[in-house]
Amino acid sequence: MEATTWAALTAALTVAGAIWTWIAFRRRGAANGLRALGFTLLPAAAWLTGTLEMVVEIAGSVTDWATGLVFDVRTWAGVGLAGLALVLWVVSGFIRDRQLARGQAAGAGRRARRGEALPEASSTRTRPASGPTGATPGPAVDDEMADIEALLRKRGIE
Repeated sequence: MEATTWAALTAALTVAGAIWTWIAFRRRGAANGLRALGFTLLPAAAWLTGTLEMVVEIAGSVTDWATGLVFDVRTWAGVGLAGLALVLWVVSGFIRDRQLARGQAAGAGRRARRGEALPEASSTRTRPASGPTGATPGPAVDDEMADIEALLRKRGIE
């Protein structure tokens, strides 16, 4: 396109933006009007810096690619493979999260089993005999550990 065509395109976009700006000022106030004015000035700035031509060329290239996408079987195969890759990536994330959760649960179970035996404390309080046989009391524990142990027994965790 020639320079006059670019100037005409810029003028048309700027006039359309000016109408939009006027409507925004009237209906929505100064903040929205100033925002619209900022957008209105962008086509003129793009023309003066030479980026308007670049934007039009990019839009033309994207349009050519899109029309090739619609009618080309090979391109659709590539889109399908990209979609499959995305689905596999998401599914692998879910599987990894589940494996990590299982590993953490197993680690917590192992820690709980290791912590079953309570350390002996220097308290004079002893645990009551367990079971109907009247076995001798277990090792002495301090008051806080006895409370924790009672809470665990109440919840069914031993």
